[in-house]
Amino acid sequence: MALYKKMTTRALPAGAEQSTKNGERIARWKSSNGRTRTAKLTTGNDGQPRIVTESATYYAKYRDGEGIIREVATGCRDEQAARAVLAALEKRAENVRSGITTAATDAIIDHQALPLSVHLEAYKDHQNVKQLNATRLSNTRSRLRRLTTDCRWERLSDLTAVSLERWLLERTREGMSAGTRNEYRQEAIGFANWCLRSQRMLANPFLTVARADAKSDCRKKRRAMTEAELIKLLEVARWRPLAEYGRRTVAKDKGEVTSKRGTWNYAPLTLDDLPAAVETARRRLSNRPEFINELDRLGQERALIYKTLVLTGLRKGELASLTVAQLHLDGLNPTAELYAADEKNRQGSLIAIRSDLAGELRQWLDSKADRVASDSGRHGNVLPLRQQTKLAGETPLFVVPDGLVKILDRDLQTAGIAKRDERGRTLDVHALRHSFATLLSRGGVAPRTAQAAMRHSSLDLTMNVYTDPKLLDIHRAVDSLPALPLSSDPLKDCTDAKATGTNDQRKSLVAPTVALTRVKMGHSESIADKQAGESSYNNPLREMARNPEKSPKNASSNGKTEVAFQEPAKGIEPLTPALRMNLKGSFKDS
Repeated sequence: MALYKKMTTRALPAGAEQSTKNGERIARWKSSNGRTRTAKLTTGNDGQPRIVTESATYYAKYRDGEGIIREVATGCRDEQAARAVLAALEKRAENVRSGITTAATDAIIDHQALPLSVHLEAYKDHQNVKQLNATRLSNTRSRLRRLTTDCRWERLSDLTAVSLERWLLERTREGMSAGTRNEYRQEAIGFANWCLRSQRMLANPFLTVARADAKSDCRKKRRAMTEAELIKLLEVARWRPLAEYGRRTVAKDKGEVTSKRGTWNYAPLTLDDLPAAVETARRRLSNRPEFINELDRLGQERALIYKTLVLTGLRKGELASLTVAQLHLDGLNPTAELYAADEKNRQGSLIAIRSDLAGELRQWLDSKADRVASDSGRHGNVLPLRQQTKLAGETPLFVVPDGLVKILDRDLQTAGIAKRDERGRTLDVHALRHSFATLLSRGGVAPRTAQAAMRHSSLDLTMNVYTDPKLLDIHRAVDSLPALPLSSDPLKDCTDAKATGTNDQRKSLVAPTVALTRVKMGHSESIADKQAGESSYNNPLREMARNPEKSPKNASSNGKTEVAFQEPAKGIEPLTPALRMNLKGSFKDS
């Protein structure tokens, strides 16, 4: 146990004078406030003179409860105050050695004194080790930074449920959505859980903070697209890049179109104007054939991006991560291998691909290989052939633009598809995944299979969030139910039944010609129940067992009522051997 002030060295101040006093080298200089300062001199590792300084506060050295010698800054300038800190540290060590407190609990006390920024940096390193994607890391750090600033958290002891609830209430009054508030709450809980696991806190203070009802306060609802809308969207995506250069010119403010740019503008594209605009663009760009080919390839890629998103259920980031090496397009079951690092749930999956889509993707990759080959030949490469310039495995399948959302908005406008419907639901890139789920249900795919295709953790998410019930053919499903006619006149129905013969037919089906002798009631009844599963009012075996006097009788000289055994009528479930033995007998009249 010891108290001391640390001795450190620093560079010689500018203008310092060196001298020797009592055999010691000293330096003298004037500080910024004009005072004369002196300090001992020493020689640094680089051979240059450095002044020796003493720390302003005391440090304590002691042996902790686990027997490890530790050095701690007391933060005290006064020696008596520093000794009080050292005594408290020794008492804590003694409590650990005596078993009053555990070493883990004692370590938590040390963490409470550290600034919160130190813990946030350690949490950042923890997330980097987990190799989370850059977007999630950025969102986590920005949200925690805002919570720390707004709630004025400086130490771990400042993390309280009351402070977080107060902040969430203020954001509610400002109009922040329930979903966004839940994301901030979840980030705080995640950080506190990490502090708990790393033995920095004894409990998570945010677990009692209630979760907001995101369903009643949903600001952004997506809808699925119909098949007709998807066909229009793919057609516009295919040709709009080229058609943009063939738009008609219209006058501004109903004036005259002149050569001045301020008097005219390009007319917006529509689905009906698309073919004419494409032809006009080819004519205007006839002297730039390479640019026409580039726009044509851009249209092909954009249409394939939309189609792949709809028919695979991939998210935008997941599709952007696919490379040539992850595609297995040959064989009966084409797939795309999605790496765990690129998937939202970090598990990795095999994505099923339709055969026709796989063929189009193969053609797209072949065209990319042809372009690589032609570029190699243009630059004097000796390997101009496509088979000699096979695409590298790390080549991306598509170049998915960052601004795909805005591109989709323009494509929807050209196709005449409203971005927001009458119920306030919107269309964006992620809505294509909703379309995938809805098309699966509309096609009669079992819910559990649709859940697996969507790669969801719960069936409720697939059926109630991603499936649009408005596009399901509910009327057709209802029409598939059996017809259940109601009887209006019982007497008339009976007359009609006799006239048409349906009454006799019903009797022949319900009461087959079966003759029994010496029936063991309990045995035959249970077997009959298991054999045919019939109810009590139409089971002939059960009726004859309960009412023997109603069974068909044959004349007998010994006074016994004998019923000859007959084979059951066709259409009746065959009897078991045990039942046949019980039926070949006679029973007495009671």
